[in-house]
Amino acid sequence: MADETTAGTEGASDGKIRCDACPVMCYIKPGMSGACDRYANHNGDLVRVDPHIVLDRALAHGGTVVPFHRDGSWDGQLIAPPETFVTAIGAGTTYPDYKPAPFIVSSEVDGVDMVTVVTEGIFSYCGVKVKIDTDRFLGPEQSTVRAAGEAVGHVTTSEYGSQMLSLGGVHHLTGGSKKEGRVTCEILLDLCNGKAVELTIDGGSTVVVQAGQPPIVNGVKEERMRVGCGSATIGMFAKQWLGLVDDVVVVDDHITGVLSEHQAGKVLGVPDTGIKIKGRRSTPGRYFQVAEPGTGWGGTNISDPLSILGPFDRKVAWPGLRLYFISTTGEHAAYYELDETLSPREKEMPAELAALSQRVKDNCEPALSTVLFMAGAGGSLRAGVTENPVRLTHSVKDALTYVTCGGAPVYVYPGGGITLMVDVTKMPENAFGYVPTPALVAPIEFTLRLSDYEELGGHMAEVRPVSSIALNDGLQTVGPHSDNPWPLAPNAAKRFFG
Repeated sequence: MADETTAGTEGASDGKIRCDACPVMCYIKPGMSGACDRYANHNGDLVRVDPHIVLDRALAHGGTVVPFHRDGSWDGQLIAPPETFVTAIGAGTTYPDYKPAPFIVSSEVDGVDMVTVVTEGIFSYCGVKVKIDTDRFLGPEQSTVRAAGEAVGHVTTSEYGSQMLSLGGVHHLTGGSKKEGRVTCEILLDLCNGKAVELTIDGGSTVVVQAGQPPIVNGVKEERMRVGCGSATIGMFAKQWLGLVDDVVVVDDHITGVLSEHQAGKVLGVPDTGIKIKGRRSTPGRYFQVAEPGTGWGGTNISDPLSILGPFDRKVAWPGLRLYFISTTGEHAAYYELDETLSPREKEMPAELAALSQRVKDNCEPALSTVLFMAGAGGSLRAGVTENPVRLTHSVKDALTYVTCGGAPVYVYPGGGITLMVDVTKMPENAFGYVPTPALVAPIEFTLRLSDYEELGGHMAEVRPVSSIALNDGLQTVGPHSDNPWPLAPNAAKRFFG
């Protein structure tokens, strides 16, 4: 059981206490937890159930959390400030807004007095952007994405080798039915905490996504994302194909490439072959709309590459012409030769060409699902930091205040407010919670110079040294993510604070 938190309590009959950590205002019986499973009634005290997470750099390097000095030199300090970062995971919240953040912790870093303001934010205005590495057709742009039959988001614009989903947001959380809000909150929580979620897309596919894991599209696990579009693939491998075949077609839903017409082929002296490609010709050797989107060759709906081919020009083509088809992932490949009637006949692929098919595969990166949590930090968060909240916004935009989520670096969007985005795989496990309003609960930390914090109108009376946080049953110490910058490292301080 965790320590007593700063959340307020209100007495009730038969031992119940009322929690004010979120707008639900649960009455909690003795020994029970509230609807969010985050706060509980422990002998009449409101306590935070989950442990408070502290990052310790010693763990990242295989060291111990608290060294024991047998020579009597230990000064009794339990936490080494430069090596310890207090996250907001399990820290508690500022709701109902007027209270200072649960932890406002000071430390000295490279001779600079710093302060980190720590709070768990209740985010109604939040969602996730899901990047799915696949060329397979997931669904038309703007199509509704569903979970358990409820609308939870939509398909947005695809990016290079990836399909993108936008899930959650205030309209799905609060603007629809109670079930829609509940299901939306559940799938956001699962995605942010690294669990697998099955989604169906109107007019499209069923896909299982899990942060940091390969997507599963219509029951098939993706292995790789494409090396490039059809045109780019021609440019990358044209020289290696030269002499092995007379023409190459790289099938792609977006831009199908043809070696003999492509500028790369022209530079290498590849002669015209009289090939005819169905679709809309763009620039030489580049074709749009050769087929409908799908889960076949190159993200199209075709299983036979010859279906995108028209008749060869008899004035240019010749019997024995060697023709090679490949998809942008190398997953599909086929070799043909023209017969006396200039019709393609499939042949066994030469060993050298098969090796180059494997090379295309080898140049494709592993397919993954990426989950980016996105939210706007509103009044509750900012008021918990300073009595003049707009100053915090200005300080973040002026790079005086460094924002993290569970110690992980975030991207703060330009423009008004504090709208942030963070890769959930960079955060400690199970960093997210929820309240049944519904909304997600996510950690957020603001780190800045102590002098700057005072100028912001910060809650100076609440500042306490990091050494005052005792290592007890309510505190869990973990190592930081190896790829993350240390929020209190001297170089980070110089970068963000001059």
